[in-house]
Amino acid sequence: MRRDQVTDTCRANSAMSRKRRVLTPNDLKHLVVDEDHELIYCYVPKVACTNWKRLMMVLSGRGKYSDPMEIPANEAHVSANLKTLNQYSIPEINHRLKSYMKFLFVREPFERLVSAYRNKFTQKYNTSFHKRYGTKIIKRQRKNATQEALRKGDDVKFEEFVAYLIDPHTQREEPFNEHWQTVYSLCHPCHIRYDLVGKYETLEEDSNYVLQLAGVSSYLKFPTYAKSTRTTDEMTTEFFQNISSEHQTQLYEVYKLDFLMFNYSVPSYLKLE
Repeated sequence: MRRDQVTDTCRANSAMSRKRRVLTPNDLKHLVVDEDHELIYCYVPKVACTNWKRLMMVLSGRGKYSDPMEIPANEAHVSANLKTLNQYSIPEINHRLKSYMKFLFVREPFERLVSAYRNKFTQKYNTSFHKRYGTKIIKRQRKNATQEALRKGDDVKFEEFVAYLIDPHTQREEPFNEHWQTVYSLCHPCHIRYDLVGKYETLEEDSNYVLQLAGVSSYLKFPTYAKSTRTTDEMTTEFFQNISSEHQTQLYEVYKLDFLMFNYSVPSYLKLE
């Protein structure tokens, strides 16, 4: 059903979803390849991608790692530790896309967005994000910003972040950062037919099903952990309370294909115009 939903949405929005006919190798840098088990995983930041990258390191590491949770999170994000599809020749890419099992995990788009905002803009340690994006957002969205705010960029408000995302100038300037880029743009589900669409809402069950299909479930399970800080629906609702209905409507348009494609209904807290 999930696969059909993607196919139907791609068909119904073909003008929008097929703007670019051909994928370039650069479009494939989120597709992690495990040669040994013939798997391709498209990672989406803020959808359990750290744990899935850890699993892919165990699977493709040829015995170098056995326990995914012993791999430090920052090591899981070092690009050299995983092989991505863009590193292959065109014939090799096509062969793998045809014959490997391809999967991705998705999450309610606005919950994912709030999670990205909380992680990148409210945590003191994320200074690289504050410098690169925070300063830009404050400069563009905040009237009478202090010199310190313009220099540090570490106190971006969610309303300012939303205003930045819907600003046409932002879209023209550079592609969205992967943490708030649409799944549709990161994983190209209208060009690549995924065998499995896992959901964050049923993460453990779906992940273990993937491992079962890969034939490794006898020795590998998806790491379970209750994250007390995780972004919930209630939290997301709160964040959206201060967003004007005009901005909500524009933001929904940006993420609309993700909502439709992965069968997420319009959140009840939205006041769309």
